[in-house]
Amino acid sequence: MKGSASIGDNVYIGPNTVIKNSIIHNNVQIQANCVVENAVVGDGCRIGPYARLRPDTILGSNVHIGNFVELKKASVANESKINHLSYVGDATVGCQVNIGAGTITCNYDGVNKHHTIIGDGAFIGSDTQLVAPVVVGSNATIGAGSTITKNSPENQLTLSRAKQVSISNWQRPKKEK
Repeated sequence: MKGSASIGDNVYIGPNTVIKNSIIHNNVQIQANCVVENAVVGDGCRIGPYARLRPDTILGSNVHIGNFVELKKASVANESKINHLSYVGDATVGCQVNIGAGTITCNYDGVNKHHTIIGDGAFIGSDTQLVAPVVVGSNATIGAGSTITKNSPENQLTLSRAKQVSISNWQRPKKEK
């Protein structure tokens, strides 16, 4: 631990974990090789292994942050899950949201940071890019492999996919000798 940290009751902290200037509430499990910096972790959360909570991240109760997930300036409400291989930055995530593997919030346009809002009960399919600023409505579903650039209405399926094409006579390039 570095700086000031407040650790609640019945907290498990795995090996090689760094906690700096953070508040960890009760009944939390932080698996091995995690970094928690300037963050608040609510009751009953499970984090990691290999997760990173960057400054200004706030987790509600019973949130699951899985392996190789990075959060920055993100507020994640109760019972939401970001299971693996995702980046969520400059975002507000509602209650009982499921964010699939490989999802990223594209929050930086090269000059400014923009905010993403994901409503309660939303389901974000794997390999999704949410290009901020964007709002995903409550109970919305985002189809896997989508790039979302416009607001997604609540209670609807939103997806973006190019038409799949197979080229029968295609020849793989060969290395010149």
